[in-house]
Amino acid sequence: MCDEQTPESSPATTPSSGRPFMPLPLDLNADRKKPAKRLTFLGQNVSNSVSDRTRERIRMQAAAGKLQIAPNQTYDFTSDDLLDEGEIGRGAFGAVNRMNFTHTGTVMAVKRIRSTVDEKEQKQLLMDLDVVMKSNGCNTIVTFYGALFKEGDCWICMELMDTSLDKFYKFICECQQNRIPEPILAQITLATVRALNYLKEKLNIIHRDVKPSNILLKRNGDIKLCDFGISGQLVDSIARTKDAGCRPYMAPERIDPQRAKGYDVRSDVWSLGITLMEVATGKFPYPKWGSVFEQLQQVVEGDPPRLSTSSNGMEFSIDFVNFVNTCLIKDERDRPKYGKLLQHAFIQFAEKSDTNVAAYVSEVLESMANNGITQFTTNLPAEGWNESFN
Repeated sequence: MCDEQTPESSPATTPSSGRPFMPLPLDLNADRKKPAKRLTFLGQNVSNSVSDRTRERIRMQAAAGKLQIAPNQTYDFTSDDLLDEGEIGRGAFGAVNRMNFTHTGTVMAVKRIRSTVDEKEQKQLLMDLDVVMKSNGCNTIVTFYGALFKEGDCWICMELMDTSLDKFYKFICECQQNRIPEPILAQITLATVRALNYLKEKLNIIHRDVKPSNILLKRNGDIKLCDFGISGQLVDSIARTKDAGCRPYMAPERIDPQRAKGYDVRSDVWSLGITLMEVATGKFPYPKWGSVFEQLQQVVEGDPPRLSTSSNGMEFSIDFVNFVNTCLIKDERDRPKYGKLLQHAFIQFAEKSDTNVAAYVSEVLESMANNGITQFTTNLPAEGWNESFN
């Protein structure tokens, strides 16, 4: 259960000095030669006529950051301090690598996201990360250690988990020809709603990218949400500046141009409903869209997906079906927020159950390994798993 205490408001300190730190200044790309352009840096106008020494200092600081391994363990670091141990995942906006922080031997997952944000936005994002790191008080949110910008990418360092729900359910459905038991789905739901509620109530953050690949599992039974805050803002910035394709888990109000400016946490509730329906049935609830216009027509103008107690030979409880369909209420004004969801009978069932998540997750991971599929297999469409398995 998440710690209900409000996160500490005081800044983190370095172990050596005990002095508070702030995110370091960011790369102004000052070594680019652009005529007559003035750049904004820390609220001041900085011209391209700054000295070579100042320009070099800015360049060096752009590739540096702070790693907070534990509450009283904070380190200055650059990408040179991270030993790459190989790619463990890849998505539409970047890759995830297993890396070792050489100063402490801490193994972590480092997500590298292509960044289209300018220098001012970079500064704001790193300041936001300082807030995000306070989410370490919640045990259903992946621990974030720190971030830096390097050569147009944002490197986000976080706790290494064993697998994503995306890879997990695809193996179970496509390779084992089975489904995730509902008591396990209940624990996944409970952990995700608690994490989302903590982000909103304690940090005033909307996740904006709830989907199976952002829900992570560990052999010990931990279920944690990742990729909120800085990741979501970076992904959104890419979507704004280029055709990033369909965002399949987006709520109708985020897709509809007439309503997109006013969405709130209920858009994440919709995404949770789509996620649970997909993971429970082994199939994404919408047909594949050929364009954003098809998505607009089906999600905004069509009827929402509905789960039933009997689906393709699968049986679901009334409480689970009602929970999923409640999340998928099309009109966001009628869709509940987290407080009401936490009172739902399906969540109450999950809170009272003693389901052994660790045993189930460990068994599936062992089966994956025995069949030559690591928990870190890069993202594949569900229909492609049989081919890679055989």
